[in-house]
This record gives sequence, C-alpha cells and structure tokens, in this order.
Amino acid sequence: MVIEDLMGVVGKHCGSKNRFFFRYLATYPSFYFLNPSTLPSCRQALNRSAYLRRMKIGILGGGQLGRMLLQAAANYPIETFVMENEADCPAAHLCHHFTKGDIRNYEDVYRFGQQVDALTIEIENVNVEALEKLEMEGKKIFPRPSVLRTIKDKILQKNYYASFQIPTSEFVVTENHHAVQALAHMLPMVQKMATGGYDGKGVQVIKEADQLKQAWDQPSVIEKMVNIRKEIAQMVAINEKGETAIYPPVEMIFDPYLNLLDYQLCPAELDQKTRWKAEAIALTVVKNFNSPGIFAIEMFVDDEGDVLVNETAPRVHNSGHHTIEAHYSSQFDMLWRVILGYPLGNTNAIMPSVMVNIIGAENYEGIARYEGLDEVLRIDNAFVHIYGKKKTKPGRKMGHVTILARDRQELSFQSHKVKQLLRVIA
Repeated sequence: MVIEDLMGVVGKHCGSKNRFFFRYLATYPSFYFLNPSTLPSCRQALNRSAYLRRMKIGILGGGQLGRMLLQAAANYPIETFVMENEADCPAAHLCHHFTKGDIRNYEDVYRFGQQVDALTIEIENVNVEALEKLEMEGKKIFPRPSVLRTIKDKILQKNYYASFQIPTSEFVVTENHHAVQALAHMLPMVQKMATGGYDGKGVQVIKEADQLKQAWDQPSVIEKMVNIRKEIAQMVAINEKGETAIYPPVEMIFDPYLNLLDYQLCPAELDQKTRWKAEAIALTVVKNFNSPGIFAIEMFVDDEGDVLVNETAPRVHNSGHHTIEAHYSSQFDMLWRVILGYPLGNTNAIMPSVMVNIIGAENYEGIARYEGLDEVLRIDNAFVHIYGKKKTKPGRKMGHVTILARDRQELSFQSHKVKQLLRVIA
C-alpha cells in the first residue's frame, strides 16, 4: 500500500502522465520500503509548487540582461514573459510570451503583472506604483518595489547609505542649477541627476569653478570627487530566508570618455583587510533593503584604503557577466534560484577571468557589422556574446567577451587583443 499511496501523491501533484517520477520509483526499489508514517513529509516535499509546476515569471525590459536571464531560464521549469516597447529587442525571441508595452506606464505594467506568478526587472526605470499594487495583491516582485523606489532616485539612494551609516563619498543634495553654483568648496565634484541616468548618462564631472555654469538645472546629488585607487564591484544574492551568497569582487576599468565599463578583472587584486571591508559593506547594503534578489554594489577604494559605496544596482548587472563562464553559478542562474526558492548556488570562480565590453565604435551609426569577430573567436578560452541589437551607435553596448586564464598577465594581454581586433561598425 505504501507504494500505491506514494504514486497517488505523485499522480495528484504531477499528473498521471509524468513518467519521470514513476521511472524513479522503478529504478530505486528502496522506495518500496518506506514507512507509511513518512508519507506526510513526502507529500510536503512533493507539494512544493516551485519544484512541481511551471512557474510563470515576468521580466520587465527586453535588453541584453533580459536576454541572458532567459538563456539561464532554460534550465528550470519556468514559463517566461517579457514586456518591452521594441518588438525586435534582444530578449523577444527567447521568451515564451512577448508583450509590447511601456515598462514605465502604470497600466501596461499592471496588466502584464496580472498574468504571472512573479516579476523581476532588467532595469530600474520601471513603474514602481504598478509594482506596489501588484505586491499588495500577492504577486512576488524581485526586488521588492520599496527597493526600486529607493534605488532609482539617487537622492534617496544616497540618503539610504547615510541612514545606515554605510560609507559613501561626501555629498550634497541640490534642487536646481543655482544651488550648484554655491558649492565651489566641493570642487572637484561629480553631479548625478536624481533620476533617469543610465550607462554613463546623467553623470558629469565638474573640476573648475568656471564649469559650474554647466551644471544641470534639475534635482541632483553633488559628490565630492574621491581619489580613487580602484573601482570594484561585488555581486550579492539574498533569498527570502535572508540567506546570502557573495561573489568575489571584480576590478572595473572605465572608459573615461563614455563613462562606461570598458573591461573588468576577476578577482580584484585587494589585500585581505580591504576585501573584508568590501564584503562587509556590500552585505550591509543588501541586508537592510529587506528584499530577496541579486544586487551589484559598486565601490571605490581610495588612496587610504577606505572603501566607499558608489552606487547599487538591484538586478543582474554588467559587472557580473563574467560569471556565466567563469563561475559555477552565474548571476543569472542565481537570480532564478532566488525567485524559485531553490538553494543558492556556488559563487566560487572556476578560473580567473577578464570581461571586455563590445561597444559601438565612434563615428558609426546604422546596421551593425562586427569587424574582427573571426579572429576573436579563435582565441582560446574566449566566450563571445553578441546581444542581437540590429543597429549600432557610438557608445552602445553591443556585446561582451569573457576570457579565462590562470595567469593575470595573460588575461591582460588577451583583453587588449580583443579591444584592438573587434570593432562594431556600420
């Protein structure tokens, strides 16, 4: 009777046509000797909806982050939904269901969210009010809307760091152009628009007093420039139980003209004390959000060895792309584990890596062509990701290349080789 009862549980929750469980029973005869008293716990295990049924998960945004998230989703029982305004966006052809809509529009986001079990994002610039309504109605949002409300406004974000005594650069909040003029004592400074900035946009450096007149006339955060020794990023995942998984820190090298990530090395070369500081600060940032999800914490290491938080992204991030090939559990795999309630993955590196962004070349705009791609594909342990964007323009992220090697000098050599060989032109 025990085996019949167990088959009944399987049939009830998985359907009589689910051959996998019946094959499992036939293959492992130890099931025949289960004590009937263990059946309630069997039923509980088999009744975990995240493991037994295909969850409907929505992604707001269909760019390259959504694309790579969908590639990782193929490993799990997920029915994927994507909403984006462009029907030919990079993620459109990889999801089960595509909706053309504006992720900043309340009605579009609310209607989209009603058809799924849970929602996540690939960009912060979404309609938070609709997500708050959906959360009140029982939908799970990763990360929670309260986090997005804080992060998408740089004024609220900086105040968040201050409220939890998280180290960050000295800053002043300004409402308009005239308020910035009175801050000559903050020079050299960085002005960050409170909202709307992304991929280097909405940020400008003001070094001299005569440049103050160039300040933007809108609410901003004014930060005193830091003497930066290194810029690093730390990815942290946190599940609904509050358990965390932290990736090794990466060292980021930015394009000074575009203010975009040019390439990065993992692991970052840090002394043990600085690494401990960075990990402790990153965990403090994430845990006080009280939200499951995955987070990228970008930080400065200054000349004195102090670690200061620059910004936080509450989602999969450019600084975590190398984890696809270089780590046991990628940032994309990890987010699915968080959403589905699965155990957190292994963040250890398989091998040191370098990740190079493929950026649209200057003076070219139009249908994208990849010059030098064949040569890059011949490099040992090089993994090329082309995002599928039809058109290029100067500074647009068009793909990335991850290279694995034991030797740091080899990583440096190969990253420069990729930068010289590969150009996106039109």
